[in-house]
Amino acid sequence: MLIIAILNLFSVSWSQNMSFIHSRVNVTDENYIPDFSYAGYHNGNKQIPDFTGIIVDAVDYNVVANDGLDDTKALQHAISEVSKLKGPVTLLLPPGKIIISGIIYIERNNFILSGAGSGEHGTEIYCPRPLMYTKDPEDLKELREYLIEFDKRQREKENNIDLPFSQFAWSGGFIWTRVPGERVKPYLKKYERPYEVLAKVSEGKRGGFSLSVSESQHLNVGDVVELQLFNKQGEESQIIQELYKNQLTRIGSHHWNFPDLPLVRQQLKVLAISEGIATVSSPLTIDIKPVFEAQLVRWNHLKEIGIQDFSIRFPKSPRIAHHVEPGFNGIYLTRVYNSWVKNIIIENADSGILTENIANVTIEDVVTKGENTAHYTVAMSGTYNVLARGIKVYNKAVHPLSFNTLATKCVYLNCEVFVDPILDQHSGANHQNLFDNTTVHISPDEEMSYPLFKGGGAGYWKPSHGAFSTFWNTKINVLNDINSSKTIKLDGMKDGPFARIIGINGNKTFEVNYQPVTMIKAVNEVFEKHPSLYNYQLTTRQKK
Repeated sequence: MLIIAILNLFSVSWSQNMSFIHSRVNVTDENYIPDFSYAGYHNGNKQIPDFTGIIVDAVDYNVVANDGLDDTKALQHAISEVSKLKGPVTLLLPPGKIIISGIIYIERNNFILSGAGSGEHGTEIYCPRPLMYTKDPEDLKELREYLIEFDKRQREKENNIDLPFSQFAWSGGFIWTRVPGERVKPYLKKYERPYEVLAKVSEGKRGGFSLSVSESQHLNVGDVVELQLFNKQGEESQIIQELYKNQLTRIGSHHWNFPDLPLVRQQLKVLAISEGIATVSSPLTIDIKPVFEAQLVRWNHLKEIGIQDFSIRFPKSPRIAHHVEPGFNGIYLTRVYNSWVKNIIIENADSGILTENIANVTIEDVVTKGENTAHYTVAMSGTYNVLARGIKVYNKAVHPLSFNTLATKCVYLNCEVFVDPILDQHSGANHQNLFDNTTVHISPDEEMSYPLFKGGGAGYWKPSHGAFSTFWNTKINVLNDINSSKTIKLDGMKDGPFARIIGINGNKTFEVNYQPVTMIKAVNEVFEKHPSLYNYQLTTRQKK
């Protein structure tokens, strides 16, 4: 009994002592934990505004609620007209039910689309038909060709399913931010165009802010650029070793079959340039070596976009199959920076909020619910420094919370999943992401186990994630009326190198199975002083 008491005392004191958090350069792999505090709107340094600039009422453009008529063309016209105004603009949607059956594009900076609230007397956007019945978006032409050329089909012999993938399985939305003419996501070599290179990069340190640059005459202080690192060495490359720390033998072929596409990306603001050194706005994720042929390129994007204060509702519909979703997708964020989505309720979606090629974005206070089974709720794909805060998932989803392809330094904070939770890391060179202060409600199987950390993704993009993906203070509510005193096993990855699982607690006793070389600490320990790693790191940084 004395030994147990001593161990418990050590455990409790450990959870309140944050001195083990090592995020600086030259920290060993065994001790490194990334600094996630740069995620979110303006790297967490600014509050999201409510309204900005000229405030325009959409009713003035014949967007009329509760009249039973389709409002698509009126809302498209309203956005087109107010986008011509100079300076920041807020377009206010009226309270009541607005019917939308076509895509609403947002294509200008400093624009807020705001409803009258997401509750009972607020604004409801009702979409009676899925995206498959809209005109094929030109932005997804490359994806459509890719799906055909590579015969992407959902095949389930046991269910007599052999159906082509939908272009809307992981892309598209009825509200869609975009930069016209920019690729949403690269799929086919024939669509590749030369990057506008602003500087060559030869060196940089993980956790640092400095880049050794050359040929940088077109690089300016204040530029928001994309740092790109490439795999030009093939299957045995140093960049693969850097991402997965030489812990895995099975690496998917997409890591080396596309040498002209960056394998690691970060969108960064240039803060200073002096004597061949560029200082950037947030820390580097891996050491940069000359063989990565790293470069800073122009990144075309929108900024200060806000989408807020309404609900999106879709009708109940039968589920056909995974990847065959018809396109009941709410919001699609592409090419946005220092922007936000907040106070949104989404019901019966195939995917609530999808993302691609965005950075420094906050998505907060989003609720997904309904009777339909979703593919995604709020998903992160091609994201950098994105903060999803206060997401509540009440509906069943294949991937309730998901870090997808090329998601990097992103955070789910204070989120809760009520139905069949999975903390999904979806392969595709995603690395250094954080599930922070997450609450899940689980029903273990008869063997007293639950696949909480199950990861999805195609084999050609495996493994499930790169080094230093982190789970901090995961709170677990076991729903079953279990009288057994057995420990519940939380099944995790076998291909998740150098993960950090710190803090697992709930109404039962748990153990974690996660491989390889995983830092597992404070299991069955309640975190009281520091429930959120993100908040701790942000507060610490802002005090300096």
